[in-house]
Amino acid sequence: MTGRSDDLLPTTRRALLHRVAVAQAEGRTPSLVAGVVRDGRLVWTGARSMIDGHAPTPDVQYRIGSLTKTFVAVLVLRLRDEGLLDLADPLARHLPRTPADGATVAQLLAHSAGLAAETPAPWWERTDGTLRPALDDLLEPEAALKHPAGRRHHYSNPGYALLGALVEKLRGEPWGEVLRREVLAPLGMDRTTLLPEHPYAGGFAVHPWADVMLPEPLTDTGLMGPAGQLWSTAADLARWAAFLAGGDEKVLAAATLAEMRRPAVGPDNADWTAAYGLGLQLLRHECRVLYGHAGSMPGFTAGLWVSEQDGLAALALSNATSGANTPLLAAQLIALTAEHEPRLPEPWRPLPDVDEELLALTGPWYWGAAPHALRLTADRGLELGPLADGGRRSRFRAEPDGTWTGLDNYYAGETLRVVHAADGSVSHLDLGSFVLTREPYGPAAAVPGGVDPQGWRAG
Repeated sequence: MTGRSDDLLPTTRRALLHRVAVAQAEGRTPSLVAGVVRDGRLVWTGARSMIDGHAPTPDVQYRIGSLTKTFVAVLVLRLRDEGLLDLADPLARHLPRTPADGATVAQLLAHSAGLAAETPAPWWERTDGTLRPALDDLLEPEAALKHPAGRRHHYSNPGYALLGALVEKLRGEPWGEVLRREVLAPLGMDRTTLLPEHPYAGGFAVHPWADVMLPEPLTDTGLMGPAGQLWSTAADLARWAAFLAGGDEKVLAAATLAEMRRPAVGPDNADWTAAYGLGLQLLRHECRVLYGHAGSMPGFTAGLWVSEQDGLAALALSNATSGANTPLLAAQLIALTAEHEPRLPEPWRPLPDVDEELLALTGPWYWGAAPHALRLTADRGLELGPLADGGRRSRFRAEPDGTWTGLDNYYAGETLRVVHAADGSVSHLDLGSFVLTREPYGPAAAVPGGVDPQGWRAG
């Protein structure tokens, strides 16, 4: 996946490069590399460095910190999709005798298990993993729980270490090897590794009050690796962004990825600027909802976001402990690209074929006296919504048994059925016990509770 010089307009490329240059200069980071993905393809990369003429290429590795959690979450969802676990399972069912025995898999994925944010001292990000050789060393048994499970979002790095151990238990081999074989190799991400491989950037701390630097230690965090160990490149993360946007049947279905990016716990802030799904962060930025993740480790920061509505993703990597706000930069690159080159809508095209019986179902239906419209979509799908503003609108997926399953909003997961009369004609639609008829409260309609025999009348 490579970008070409004609993938974006010159004015767009200039605006993106300017934003990266400002971020590197004002953030005082030794180097910074970024990329934009459009419709699954890397269409632009840009970089700046403190060394003239030596900006990093998209193949240079940076540590990506908590972006690692998105990879671990995909491994766990693969186990779920294979039937090896349920998200409602307590961790102890598969990995007993940890300080988080009662936490469910879903709660660990969503950081809602109430676990402590960090391990006991010393700080795990700057110390060798050999200091924490066992799972019991990741949490203090008497102080593992900081909140009641399932009640609120409380970010927990040890929680993801436990998820990595869960993957190891169910697969019977180290989580990094499982990741390489099941995810990285199928996606062509051969530059994403547990430990750095040349060429890679060194990590630095920049003095807050003077333009001087200090090297940060390069650590192998051991059991805490699933929380933030991975190294990757702009080119590999572009592939990861394309996967998060569209899925890949070799790794994880698009429907499961859509499940991962739904908020799993109510956000704390009333204006909903941030939330968390199953391993994916959600962010509101400039009137759009993004999903992805931020990351940091000593010497490095990272950010990757996807905008479904724009068909865009962006990433940014830097090699300074603080200063360059790479998660914000990645969000800004999406906004800049969308502003300069807004997404073109797909051209209207007629359906490739039509089922006459389905076509006859389209048009107005009434829930009581409220008018709704039923539309036919591709693959025998349906859309149902009120004719007035507001109300309950949903899309429905056709099932092999002749029913439809709701995909979103109030009717998500609910079943829509066509009910026939004794003579074979269509009587009504049944949607989770709600009855929709061809006329409002018709005298012969199958309306629950019946219809007043005198029918409609003036006041």
